[in-house]
Amino acid sequence: MISFVEGTLSESWPTRAVISCQGVGYEVRIPVTTYDRLPKVGEKVRLLTHLAVREDDHTLYGFFTPGERDLFRLLLHHVSGVGPKTALSILAGTTPQTVRDAVATGDTTTLAKLKGLGKKTAERIVLELRDKLPALDALAGGAPSKSSPAPLAGNSQDALLALLALGYKSAEAQKALSGLDSSKPSGELVRAALRKLG
Repeated sequence: MISFVEGTLSESWPTRAVISCQGVGYEVRIPVTTYDRLPKVGEKVRLLTHLAVREDDHTLYGFFTPGERDLFRLLLHHVSGVGPKTALSILAGTTPQTVRDAVATGDTTTLAKLKGLGKKTAERIVLELRDKLPALDALAGGAPSKSSPAPLAGNSQDALLALLALGYKSAEAQKALSGLDSSKPSGELVRAALRKLG
């Protein structure tokens, strides 16, 4: 897994950038919001990344903030019918906070207005991310919804995202993490929570 790419910006377009690192040029697919924040060609840049591996393709996606990358991953892994192209469109048209609020309130209208999304996809996003509200709270940095428990502190937020990625429901994941020392590394928290869940 490639967690980030740091180097010199060699080329940039609204949907992709090339970053030169130690003599290798990494092509990174990006949302328009990331393009807007890129420095000038020839300057240093650091992007958080997600590597999507398919049978016939390896594609690197880049983001400026952890919240954008985490939302991209939640959409890819937990919403049926949403691929990288749709996830990038969502990121280009809104913020993690807006998606979190739409899911918390069941607001499919706001999501359906985004480019590349229709009513059906917006409904799937709200339905399939509803039990991921604590993760959305963590990545959006927003206040928790009335229907979700108080957000976890420290490294517990990262551990929660890891448990959700493993397929656990948010309620059981939060329960397993409650009472654990959030100052411990997230890997230790995940292992301790898995022992509770086992």
